[in-house]
Amino acid sequence: MTTVARIRKKLPLIKLQKLIIASLLIGFLSAFLAIALKRITEHYETVLFEQAGRHPIYFVLFPFFGLAVIYLLRIYLFRRKENKGITEIFESTATKRSHLPLYKIPSHFINGFLTVILGGSTGIEVSTVVASATIGSVAQQKEKVLRQYKTELISAGVAAGITALFSSPVAGILFAFEVIARKKSKTFFLTTILAVAMAVALLQVTNEKPLFALEIATWHAYAIPYFIVLGVLAGLHSVYLTRCVLFFKSQFSRIEMHFYRILIGVALLSVGLLVLPELYGDGYHALRGILYGPNLFSPALLLTIIGILLLKPVVTSATLAAGGDGGIFAPSLFLGAFLGLFTALLANTYLDAQVIPINFMVIGMAAMLSASIHAPFTALFLVCGIVNDYTLFFPILAICLVSKYTAKFIYPYTVYTYQKA
Repeated sequence: MTTVARIRKKLPLIKLQKLIIASLLIGFLSAFLAIALKRITEHYETVLFEQAGRHPIYFVLFPFFGLAVIYLLRIYLFRRKENKGITEIFESTATKRSHLPLYKIPSHFINGFLTVILGGSTGIEVSTVVASATIGSVAQQKEKVLRQYKTELISAGVAAGITALFSSPVAGILFAFEVIARKKSKTFFLTTILAVAMAVALLQVTNEKPLFALEIATWHAYAIPYFIVLGVLAGLHSVYLTRCVLFFKSQFSRIEMHFYRILIGVALLSVGLLVLPELYGDGYHALRGILYGPNLFSPALLLTIIGILLLKPVVTSATLAAGGDGGIFAPSLFLGAFLGLFTALLANTYLDAQVIPINFMVIGMAAMLSASIHAPFTALFLVCGIVNDYTLFFPILAICLVSKYTAKFIYPYTVYTYQKA
């Protein structure tokens, strides 16, 4: 056998070995990035939010400083390229020639961090997803035998990043499948499972805790009609969120001077924060308050929830349209929890339903996320993972489907799939 023949015979094995090594490396780097971003964001967001609570003027100064610095970094450090979120991944996987450049890793990491800690009403999830996808894209470009597996390696990075953020490996794989790849193959499952396995190992080593650890005792069949109502409301409200984001981005894009975009965005965001400080950053501090609190009905609480449901999509949209880095993951979870509490309080107060508010908050989180990104199975496992409890698995599954198809019936697009005519 000639040397050429022997090389050809061994080539599939060599390709498989390199694919395995690349997947494990991508998984480690993506998970490490996600954990690092999550930890430093949580720390500094808490510190700065406490400062703003004592000195309300910071609710104006922090967002202005954050958006201004992000703009300057884009001009002088990140090649004048605007971060487009998950759309960048779709553009990269659509053609063989389009790639996610290396600078997208620090761009999304730094900008996502600055946006959230300085009050931008969004989260680091999409920043993590794009930065993790870039790790996969860069790895694919570096090795010739891997170039045919661009979508698979990008998906591996995304799956590992989501796994590390939410402590849910199944959600990581499903998000990569439902939202990013949208197709299955043996290579896809090989790369994502290996990357996610590495992310899980890193989670164990770093002893990462679930985002909201809860103990859910049970759920009752008599609550099913109210669950369905919550699913329909989540579908409707997700359309409001989606249309808000698309509307603000469209209107802000008509403003030629970016400085004016920042001023208008800061004005809207600051008013929202001054009225409702719960809207600051990713809002997880407020979520912990309602998830662990007694939540007794009162007119003041009801008005606060209504204000949050109406204003959160507006301030999130203003943040993103003015140049902030982020997406709708955290806002969807935030809105879903408050929508669930709103539904439970009304049902208990006016219909004597005797439902369990904490169950409605958890189901609302999943239903709103499912409707917002049209990914019910991702939402199901992600929310079960972040509360570290699967008691509500079946009602969450059913209501995620209700909310998704309600939203899709009213408006067939998400912020990730909408394209201008």
